[in-house]
Amino acid sequence: MSPEAAREELSNRADAIEGGYELMLAYAAQGLPTDQGAANSGQLRDHLTRFETALTGLAQTYRACAAALGVGPAGALDAFLKTLEVDAATTQAALRLVLAQPGISSQMIDNINASIHVRALLTDVFIVDEIIRGSQQSTVGS
Repeated sequence: MSPEAAREELSNRADAIEGGYELMLAYAAQGLPTDQGAANSGQLRDHLTRFETALTGLAQTYRACAAALGVGPAGALDAFLKTLEVDAATTQAALRLVLAQPGISSQMIDNINASIHVRALLTDVFIVDEIIRGSQQSTVGS
């Protein structure tokens, strides 16, 4: 994977994850008993689906990006990416469960937002993104 392709792939996934989370925060605040018939029902499900899809192979994408950009040390990064992999899988399972429901309440989304798994995933993503961005800046400044 080229460094440019890796950066673009990570950017797309981060946008889907962050966009999904931001929409979940807004939806939770609406106090709706269900998304059925709600004006933003399609938008909610679309963002949740994009969020869920972005989690498939997320750790592997970070590994490929780190390798393409020469980010390391590889052992420490790989150990952390194993944690991200577990957090992504757990969050993905929760999103799939919610998406399988005929109606999604604001309370259900609020509970997902409060989930330690989702919060851990977001923190994992922010940490690895910062490390990758930091490595890009140090290469540019060299």
